[in-house]
Amino acid sequence: MLLGAHVVVHDGTEIGDGCVIEHGAVLGKAPRLAGRPVPELPRLRIGARVTVCAGAVVYAGSEIGDGAIVGDQVQVRERTTIGERTVIGRGAGIDNDVRIGARVKVQSQVYVTAHSVVEDDVFLGPGASTTNDDTMGRHGPEYALRGATIRRAARIGGSAVLVPGVEVGEEAFVAAGAVVTKDVPARAFVMGVPARQVREVGDEELLERWR
Repeated sequence: MLLGAHVVVHDGTEIGDGCVIEHGAVLGKAPRLAGRPVPELPRLRIGARVTVCAGAVVYAGSEIGDGAIVGDQVQVRERTTIGERTVIGRGAGIDNDVRIGARVKVQSQVYVTAHSVVEDDVFLGPGASTTNDDTMGRHGPEYALRGATIRRAARIGGSAVLVPGVEVGEEAFVAAGAVVTKDVPARAFVMGVPARQVREVGDEELLERWR
């Protein structure tokens, strides 16, 4: 394992073999929740051959799979899992209670909101964002936040926005700048504000042709 300068590793953090933890990274941080007690969390687990880049902060209670890369200044919140060989780009925010699969490509400045699911082989373009609260904070404790569900091998273009609770189907394509206000079927190609389907993703575009 290689540790850069000024790395902070909180008690209980597990770090696998062959990891690189770059300058200023913080591992195993406990969350601070406004007006609420902080729950007891399991330890942060980092698999083998993971790179955590400069200035990244990874919270307790999360798990990073083998061979993943967590980019510069990334934040990974508590109770989140990131699969093997996934790459999280610079400045991305991965909120609490998120599940990200294997071999996912998350580009710079992406925001994945709490309670979202991102399946294997998804591509999230730079600046894409998901949301989970239709009321924008004006709700009682009974209100359930609803993140996005992005199915296997879907592609989300740069600066696209997904509203709370939407599902993007397997191998679907969401064009850059689109605002997704309803579920996107598998292999649908959608674009615009609000996003509308303009065609289907062709066989020649499917992931299996590009592995």
